[in-house]
Amino acid sequence: MQQRAVGSTGLTVSRLGLGTMTWGRDTDEHEARDQLVAFVEAGGTLLDTAAGYGAGASETLLGQLLGDVVARDDVVLATKAGISARPDGSRRHDTSRGHLLPALDASLRRLGVDHVDLWQVHLWSGATPLEETLAALDTAVTSGRASYVGVSNYSGWQTAQAATWQRAVPGRAPLASTQVEYSLLNRGVEAEVLPAAAALGLGVLPWSPLGRGVLTGKYRSGTPSDSRGASPHFAGFVGAYLDDRAARVVEAVARAADGLGWTPLEVALVWVRDRPGVTAPVVGARTAAQLRGSLGVEELELPAEIVAALDDVSAD
Repeated sequence: MQQRAVGSTGLTVSRLGLGTMTWGRDTDEHEARDQLVAFVEAGGTLLDTAAGYGAGASETLLGQLLGDVVARDDVVLATKAGISARPDGSRRHDTSRGHLLPALDASLRRLGVDHVDLWQVHLWSGATPLEETLAALDTAVTSGRASYVGVSNYSGWQTAQAATWQRAVPGRAPLASTQVEYSLLNRGVEAEVLPAAAALGLGVLPWSPLGRGVLTGKYRSGTPSDSRGASPHFAGFVGAYLDDRAARVVEAVARAADGLGWTPLEVALVWVRDRPGVTAPVVGARTAAQLRGSLGVEELELPAEIVAALDDVSAD
């Protein structure tokens, strides 16, 4: 698998990342192991998790597999902090230094490592001054707990403000990346986030590049019982893209796939992977078989006329 630099840093990653949001909850150890084996065998290096995934279960499971399935130094380990679970099951958003640094330490313990390659603030929070949040990133780098730092789910102005702040004074840790939702069903980041990232040297790591699974075409005639759309955890998440506009885009993707002899998944994923500024879409899968469908796109490239048609039908 080809490697790409993350923004203007020296960090390089495979041009597809493996997402582990469901690991430890909907994806058990056996499936996770099979996924990791398939990903590594295909040349993948970027492993993406978060402290908030399954209240730490994703990190714990990934940590159990590291060193067994693949050597620690052969992968780029990325995690996030800022979202955690309260005792009642609701989500807590906290980007204060007092939360972020202990959360990083807990992530390192669960992962069984002394540092991560990329540590990201999971979301923007207006409850904490930005300079405090960013100072925690500086501490993570200077203490050796993270090699690079980034942000996630920041808007365009938030991305620009954070990246500019880090570049303003020598010694601060520059932002390496931003992780945002980006697919044919959600192109909102093209207006401001992608230009900000390009101007300030940030790599872009799209999450949900398959439109929360909708772009695979699996929901064209209903909701399969074994899909995320039927899961109590993700029904609302997927349902947001089961509208008339999404249906038109999905049909266009399906027609393009038929004409190329590809699958809809391949069309949708290659479209995102090769967008200007994108470093590596992060793909998640319920099973290793599903993941292999994504890993098969390495040699594929969309014809320019297909890209133009998909751009047109998916434009807001």
